[in-house]
Amino acid sequence: MNDLEKYFENNTGNLINKWTHYFEAYDNHLSRYRNTDVHILEIGVRHGGSLQMWKHYFGPDAKIYGVDVNPRSHELEEDQIEIFIGDQEDVDFLSELKNALPRIDILLDDGGHTMSQQITTFDHMFHHVAEDGIYICEDTHTSYWPTFGGGFRQRGTFMEMSKQLVDDLHAHHKRGRHPDFTVSDYTRAIESIHFYDSMVVIEKALVDPPELVYSGKARF
Repeated sequence: MNDLEKYFENNTGNLINKWTHYFEAYDNHLSRYRNTDVHILEIGVRHGGSLQMWKHYFGPDAKIYGVDVNPRSHELEEDQIEIFIGDQEDVDFLSELKNALPRIDILLDDGGHTMSQQITTFDHMFHHVAEDGIYICEDTHTSYWPTFGGGFRQRGTFMEMSKQLVDDLHAHHKRGRHPDFTVSDYTRAIESIHFYDSMVVIEKALVDPPELVYSGKARF
């Protein structure tokens, strides 16, 4: 049991709800930020419990930001935690948010989970995350739910967009004439993509073209 699971099991603060398998993924990808001055933005505040969890996990130098459409969410602010009121589907609000937060190391989308919300947020916020940062989208199972704008292998869902990012990841290896398969800003900015049940984790880096190297002596 990692420290996030221990916190959750012993939580006496504000309400938290998470899928149980999330905690291992969180710890695997985010532990390197512990006890640093990390800036984390979580979209979707609800009762504020996860913001308190991040505060405890990352330590006293962390800055925790939350976004929610509920104006009462401001009541959940405390030391190290600041909350912005707005709609993640509103591009004007997202522009204001980027101006207010010149630095984001980790962005965690746990907002409304509709396709429009998830994709709008990604389109406008991904490149604002630090070049070595992490972008996480949660509850991606809604990509398969018609009531959220999803459907199995339906175009325009977050999962189908994420599958396209896998192509971007491999674009340096293009062969033949495929005009839609080219090196892009995503190719140059994404180091790895991790798929979990109901979660996609994208780790960023400044990516150079891959280099194939050799060592040792050829035998044949």
